[in-house]
Amino acid sequence: MTDALKRLSEEGVAIWLDDLSRRRITSGNLAELIDQQHVVGVTTNPSIFQKAISSGDGYQTQVADLAARGVTVEEAIRMITTADVRDAADILRPVYEASGGLDGRVSIEVDPRLAHRTRATVAEAKQLAWLVDRPNTLIKIPATKAGLPAITEVIGLGISVNVTLIFSLERYREVMDAYLAGLEKAKAAGLDLSKIYSVASFFVSRVDTEIDKRLDVLGTDEAKAARGKSALANARLAYEAYEEVFSSERWTALERAHANRQRPLWASTGVKDPAYKDTLYVDELVAPGTVNTMPEATLEATADHGEIRGNSIAGTYEQARADLDAVEKLGISYDEVVQLLEDEGVDKFETSWNDLLKSTEAELKRLAPEEG
Repeated sequence: MTDALKRLSEEGVAIWLDDLSRRRITSGNLAELIDQQHVVGVTTNPSIFQKAISSGDGYQTQVADLAARGVTVEEAIRMITTADVRDAADILRPVYEASGGLDGRVSIEVDPRLAHRTRATVAEAKQLAWLVDRPNTLIKIPATKAGLPAITEVIGLGISVNVTLIFSLERYREVMDAYLAGLEKAKAAGLDLSKIYSVASFFVSRVDTEIDKRLDVLGTDEAKAARGKSALANARLAYEAYEEVFSSERWTALERAHANRQRPLWASTGVKDPAYKDTLYVDELVAPGTVNTMPEATLEATADHGEIRGNSIAGTYEQARADLDAVEKLGISYDEVVQLLEDEGVDKFETSWNDLLKSTEAELKRLAPEEG
């Protein structure tokens, strides 16, 4: 069952799980995935926590204690989510140590309501890093315009970052620039660059979902032929940009100071269209120095019937450009699509966070002790 995952790891792709819950931690499931399925990291987001905490499984005692203390709902959520991340980080600590800090990482995201506020994002990142207090944590910051200077500031403070919600090639280049600027600040401050890590979460499947929807409206033979190609093309050209930036003179100067590359992380790799193979965004995005964070269903599908044929990105750049050009020629604006996806991504996480606030507040009230 795990041959494909083993091959994927051997090709230089770090396998991370895109999910976390207290039940997964306490049942031993996370430890089992690490031991048996080559999982070497975990990512979370507001939607994942909303689903986990709203289920109530494993959280009731802590919520009752928080209710007894009379904490605010925001504080309750922070205590609950950071506890899960801390426990997951402890389970992954041996992986972190064995990989020299590269893997064994757990990501936790800043409050999505701060996505367009730079200073608040920096303050939240510092608070989360302090609260979790584990060296193998990554603080997730969205790649909005306001997020870019926050990334530079937080990296400059020596805090490791997972940059999330990247959809466009232009924004990805800005993210890499923000990371290098942060490393330069950290170096100027005398910090040890070898201790600072980052991944850039480039979202995949949502690009096909949005572009395919527009192609279906057109309904022409050319439009049908273009379906299911944009997401891979976009991600592959992102890897080309990564290769370019991390072979530049600017990077070489930082590398000499023992800085770490910011790895591309393929996010949103669960296939949304049942017409496509369920391991499409794993099989076709194999390249060294990358991370693929998978929902459990995608992880299981890859273990069962993934086709890992070596590097599936090398030599694809010309075709990738042609695939995106074909969509543009059909009147579908790439720039419009990726901006829409970024806006929707921020909105989706904010909606999940607000839903989590409401459900947690209801639980705090329900479990609050009687006065006296």
